[in-house]
Amino acid sequence: MTLGQYELLGRLGARVHGTRHGNEPPVVLLHGLTYDHRQWDTLTDELTAREPGRLIVAFDLPGHGRSPDAESCRPADIALSLHRSLDAFGAAAPIVVGHSFGAVVATAYAAVHPAAGVVNIDQPLLAGTFAKRLRELEPLLRGPRWRDVWDEQLAAMGIDALPPRARELVRTATAPRQELLLAYWQELLEESSEELARRRTWQLRAIRHAGVDYTHVTGSEVPQLYAQWLTALLPTARLVTFPGSGHFPHLVHPAAIAGLLTG
Repeated sequence: MTLGQYELLGRLGARVHGTRHGNEPPVVLLHGLTYDHRQWDTLTDELTAREPGRLIVAFDLPGHGRSPDAESCRPADIALSLHRSLDAFGAAAPIVVGHSFGAVVATAYAAVHPAAGVVNIDQPLLAGTFAKRLRELEPLLRGPRWRDVWDEQLAAMGIDALPPRARELVRTATAPRQELLLAYWQELLEESSEELARRRTWQLRAIRHAGVDYTHVTGSEVPQLYAQWLTALLPTARLVTFPGSGHFPHLVHPAAIAGLLTG
C-alpha cells in the first residue's frame, strides 16, 4: 500500500501522494459521510502504480478523520474551504472525485472553482425521496435513538455483497456521530426538494458552461428519468455502471475507477 504523507492543508487534514509539479491535473478525493481518507487507499494504489508522480490529495472532510468540525457543513461552504486549502498548497484545477456526500461537495466545487473534471461515485443529485424520508425521521435523528437512522441508511448500501476486505473497511473505518449527521444533513432537513433541485440544476449548468468533464459512476443502473435530467443539463456527461458494487464502486473496482481517471 502506498501511504503517502499526511499533512494539514489549511484547516483540513489530507493524505498527499506525488508532486505538485507534474503535467497532469491533481486528483482530489472526497469520502462519504462518517468515513475518512482511508476509503481511497486501494484507488490511490492503482493510481500511483499507473502514474507514480501524479499528485493525489485524499482529504478528511470537516469533522472526519483528523479534520476539526466546521461552523457550516453545507456543500458550498466545504467546497470553499477545500479550494482555499488547495490554492494555498499550489494544486490548481483538480479532478475532484467524490463518493456519496463527497460527490455533492465535488459538484459544488466544480460549479464555482476551477476544475478539470468531476467524478461522482454513486450520489444522485436529486435528493427528493431521500430528503423526504430524512425529514420524516428528523425527530428520531435528534433524539437518543439517532443511530437507528444511520443504521437504516447503511442497510440500503449493499454492504453484505462487498468483497471481504471492502466490507471490513466499510464497517470499521467509520465514526458516526449525531452532531455530524445533523450538520451534514442540515441542507436536506431545512430546504425543500424544489430548492435543492434548483441549486443542483444551477451547479450543473455552471459546470457545463465551464466545460468541465463530468462522470457519474453507479453500482446499479441509473433510473431513466434521472439520467434524462442529468444529460439534458450535461449532454457530455458519462454514466458508468459497475453492477454488484452497491454504494461503493471505488472499493470493488478500484482499477476501473483509476482507468476512468487516467485513460
